[in-house]
Amino acid sequence: MPIAFNLGIDVVERGVAALDWLAGRRGRQSSLAPHLRTGEGGEEAAFFYLRRNGFTVVARRWNDGPLPGDLDLIAWQEDVLCFIEVKTRTSTEVATASSSVDRNKRRTLRRLARQYLRQLPDDSATPDTRFDIVTVYELPGKPRETRLIPGAFGWSE
Repeated sequence: MPIAFNLGIDVVERGVAALDWLAGRRGRQSSLAPHLRTGEGGEEAAFFYLRRNGFTVVARRWNDGPLPGDLDLIAWQEDVLCFIEVKTRTSTEVATASSSVDRNKRRTLRRLARQYLRQLPDDSATPDTRFDIVTVYELPGKPRETRLIPGAFGWSE
């Protein structure tokens, strides 16, 4: 990616962070539980990380109404449609972030991805797809660590 493009993304990311900080100072903090706010922050960090790395994000927190769960991010990397699960952790004490994408979570993500693909225009060919995981570690006193695991799992076990 060109340097100017990445600088633009950095400016937008810092602007969003500043607005979040300002909202907190003005007493307009999110009513979400702390662990959900952490997850939202991780999804935001993953969004900017993917943009910096050439992904085109087309959906955030996508769900189909009656189906439980959501797809955190849906993005194109060149001609591959990626369904991306974001896992954020503030500690490394228990288990890795990616290990929390267990069999049940993978099943839910596959079901949602199939539904998303059904909603694509009929005249478009089914694109190549993959399931990725982005791990975000926000450890006290350390810089945020974001990592992409492309093709973390497939359409079957």
